[in-house]
Parts: sequence; structure tokens; C-alpha cells
Amino acid sequence: MLKRLGINLEQLPGVKEVRIIGEDTTRIIRDPSVYKVNSPGQTMYQIVGTEEILQEGEAGEEEYVPAEEDVALVAQRTGKSLEQAKAALVSTKGDLAQAILLLRD
Repeated sequence: MLKRLGINLEQLPGVKEVRIIGEDTTRIIRDPSVYKVNSPGQTMYQIVGTEEILQEGEAGEEEYVPAEEDVALVAQRTGKSLEQAKAALVSTKGDLAQAILLLRD
């Protein structure tokens, strides 16, 4: 029925977290089911999961945890250890290019 209306529903596999950042709050949905809904002229996302709401200021207190793939990439590109690569990614809040530059200096 949806296809006849030009609507395509696709589940996005492997999503670990969705963040919705507002002026005063940040909503975090961990291990969500995320669906991409394409219809003529627009794309929508449907997110199903349990949310955690952080008030302004709380979101900054949460330490960034880099993905293992990012840590491995930075370590490979710089020749540094995984621990050094992880520390660089944490200090740059996940900015791969910045972390690589930081370790090359």
C-alpha cells in the first residue's frame, strides 16, 4: 500500500544513538530502531526507543566515547598506540582530522 502512494520505508541498521539537541535540553535515545521514510518531496525519520533527557549543562558533563573504528583509524594514520589515539579523540570530541593533527605534532 505504501509503495503505491510513493512512500518507501527503510530501516537503518546499526544505529547506536540518536541525539536531539535543543536550546535547554538534549534528548538521547540509545540503541534505537530508526526508520527512514521517503515520500515524494520529503524525507522523515521515525525513531523508536527509550529517551534520556539531559538539562542544559548536563550534556557537557558526559564524556565523549569514541568508536573503536575511529580509534583504530587515528592510530593507523599516526603510528601511535590505541590509547594515545583514544585520548586524542576524546580531547577533540571525536574530530578525526583534529585528532590526527594533534598526534602528528
